[in-house]
Amino acid sequence: MNEYGKERIPFLFIIDFEIKSPIIFKLTDVLSNMLFKVGDYKNYSDNSVSKFNLLLEKFPIDYEKYLPAFNKVMENINNGNTYLLNLTFPTKIKLNYTLKEIFHVSNAKYKLLFENKFVVFSPETFVQIKDNRIYSFPMKGTIDAAIEDAEEKLLNDKKELAEHNTIVDLIRNDLSMVSQNVRVEKFRYIDKIKTSNKTLLQTSSKICGELKSNYHQSMGDILFKLLPAGSISGAPKRKTVEIIKDAEEYSRGYFTGIFGIFNGKELDSAVMIRFIENINGDFYFKSGGGITFMSNPELEYQEMIDKIYVPII
Repeated sequence: MNEYGKERIPFLFIIDFEIKSPIIFKLTDVLSNMLFKVGDYKNYSDNSVSKFNLLLEKFPIDYEKYLPAFNKVMENINNGNTYLLNLTFPTKIKLNYTLKEIFHVSNAKYKLLFENKFVVFSPETFVQIKDNRIYSFPMKGTIDAAIEDAEEKLLNDKKELAEHNTIVDLIRNDLSMVSQNVRVEKFRYIDKIKTSNKTLLQTSSKICGELKSNYHQSMGDILFKLLPAGSISGAPKRKTVEIIKDAEEYSRGYFTGIFGIFNGKELDSAVMIRFIENINGDFYFKSGGGITFMSNPELEYQEMIDKIYVPII
């Protein structure tokens, strides 16, 4: 990435959560069975896949299996080892769409189809780099827009506010490792996310830092210092990742990793959430949520299930 950045060679990168199997392609060498959309940049023409009623059956893990993992996280929170941890699990699903069809009909700012192995339709930016500035837009806090006074309830929710504050502090500190004059330019604004059967409201913030003029030469160094993404790990990051591996007891793989594009001048990237994986012919949707000392296990379990959706309009 440093080499391609220095030479201003456009490339696609895909980095897994544990940074064990990162992939990088020159944009001219991207495989034909890999499709992507990063903002307005994509490698496919609009497909004529017809939309039909989405049938998505969920088979989540039992609450009795979720609870011990939640309690392990809470024990670490109470012991001061972490104060925010993103706990996730894979949920087996049944779909009447293929992964390729899901890619084409899903509505998201960032999309990736990796062979027939997984599809991502993510609303969340990891970092953007343009005009010698680096930006991050952490998303934390979700509510069903159909709930009465949904926006007010979301913005006034103490648990959601505490979680969002923690992530903003974490991302601000992360950006300070690679840039100067880091600041929060916009705090807790509302995004609308439309799915096949509902609209969700989600809070985000905008954080910015200034890079050196020769940042292209260290593109890889910059990104790898920021991994894993704070919004899907927690704080403090290193210890929290250790607790995640112990509590979740499964491999996230590319889920909650990042992918993106350097177009020769600017970089844009996404956190790989809203993720469906093909494992030996079965589909699994990986999802979760942030756990703090104020978390309720039943509500967190339900949030994990509620995040299993495909944004088809």
